[in-house]
Amino acid sequence: MDFQFDARTEKLRARLGTFLEECVHPAEAVHAEQVAAAGDPWARSPVLEELKAEARRRGLWNLFLPDPRYGAGLTNLQYAPLAELTGRSPHLAPEAVNCAAPDTGNMELLAEFGSEAQRERWLKPLLEGEIRSAFCMTEPEVASSDATNIATRIVRDGDSYVIDGRKWWSSGAMDPRCEIFIVMGKTDPGADRHRQQSMVLVPRDTPGVTVRRGMTVFGYSDAPHGGHAEIDFTGVRVPAENLVGAEGAGFAIAQARLGPGRIHHCMRLVGMAERALELLCRRANQRIAFGRPLAEQGVVREWIAESRVRIEQARLLVLKTAWLMDTVGNKGAHTEIQAIKIATPAMAEWVIDKAIQGYGGAGVSQDTPLAGLWAQARTLRLADGPDEVHRSSLAKRELRRWA
Repeated sequence: MDFQFDARTEKLRARLGTFLEECVHPAEAVHAEQVAAAGDPWARSPVLEELKAEARRRGLWNLFLPDPRYGAGLTNLQYAPLAELTGRSPHLAPEAVNCAAPDTGNMELLAEFGSEAQRERWLKPLLEGEIRSAFCMTEPEVASSDATNIATRIVRDGDSYVIDGRKWWSSGAMDPRCEIFIVMGKTDPGADRHRQQSMVLVPRDTPGVTVRRGMTVFGYSDAPHGGHAEIDFTGVRVPAENLVGAEGAGFAIAQARLGPGRIHHCMRLVGMAERALELLCRRANQRIAFGRPLAEQGVVREWIAESRVRIEQARLLVLKTAWLMDTVGNKGAHTEIQAIKIATPAMAEWVIDKAIQGYGGAGVSQDTPLAGLWAQARTLRLADGPDEVHRSSLAKRELRRWA
C-alpha cells in the first residue's frame, strides 16, 4: 500500500501551505475586524477579495472539481490533502481558493446535471468566483433528515414552474453576492416516494422570494458558507427550462450532490483538528500552572497523544474513501462515505474541545479560533444528514451482508 502523494499533489500542497502562512493566517484578524466594522455578520470583507485575487495569481483555484473542463482536474485523493489544509482556516481559505460550500456542491451539480444554458448562465460566474449560490432543501415544518418529507410544491403551469413553500438552513443565501438558489420540492406527490422531488433554479430577485432572516450557528453567522437563511417562496414563477435534470430526479440529484460534499467537509475537518492540536501544543509549552508548564501535566499529555491517534485514524479513513470514490465511484464508496461522516466530525469536536480546555477562558473567547472551529465541527454532526441517520443506514448495510 503506497501512502505517498503524487508529485502534482505535493507541489500544490507546498504552494497552498505557503499561501496559508504568508497570506491567509495573517488575514484572519483583519477579516474579523472588517466584518465587525461593517456591522453585518454576513458582510464581505475587502481582505477576502484580496486573498481570492492572490490565490488565482498563484494557480490555487477551483481545486475541488475533477472535471478538467471546469476545475483543476484533480482526483478526490489528490484533492484530500489540499482540502485538509484549507480546513486550518475554514473562515477564509476555502472561499479564497473558490472551494467553499455550498458553491462547490452546486457547481458539481450544475456541471453534471445542468443544461448548456444553465451552465453558461450560472456555472460560469460561480467558477470565476463572481457570484455565490444557495442550496434550498431543508424545511422547518418537516423532519428534513428524511428528504422525502420535503413539502415545498413545484407545479408545472404552461411554460413555467410555480414554487410555494418555506425553506430554512438554506446555505449560502445570506451572502450579499448570492444570486441563484437551487430549490428542491415536490412535482408529483403521487409518484414513488423517491421520484416525487425535482430541483429548479430560482434567481434571488424573482418576485415572491422573501429572505425572512439569517440563521445563526451557536451564535455565529457561519459566513464562510454564505450564511444560512429562512426563505419563503410564494407563487414564485420561473421558466420551465430552469428545471435541473428531469422531473422526479431531484432526490437522486441531491444524493449525488451530497456524497462529494460530505467528504469535502471531512477533509477540512481533519485540518481543523490539526490546527486545534497545534494551538494546544503551543499553549502547553508556554503556559505555566501550579509551578510547571501545562506540557508537563499528565492529563494534557494524554489529550495530545489521544488527539494525534484520532486525527491519524480519521485521515486514513478519509483518504481510503477518496481513493474508493476515484476507483469504484461514489456508490461503491457509500459505506465509507457514511463512516467518515460519522467519525470525522466527532473526532474534530473532541480534539477541538481539548484544545479549548487547554486555553481555559481564552478558548471560548474571540481571541482564538477554537470556539468557531468547535461550532463548525459540532454543526457537521447534523449537516448533510445527522449521525443517527448515517449510523442506521450503515448498520442496515452491514446486516444485509449476513442475512
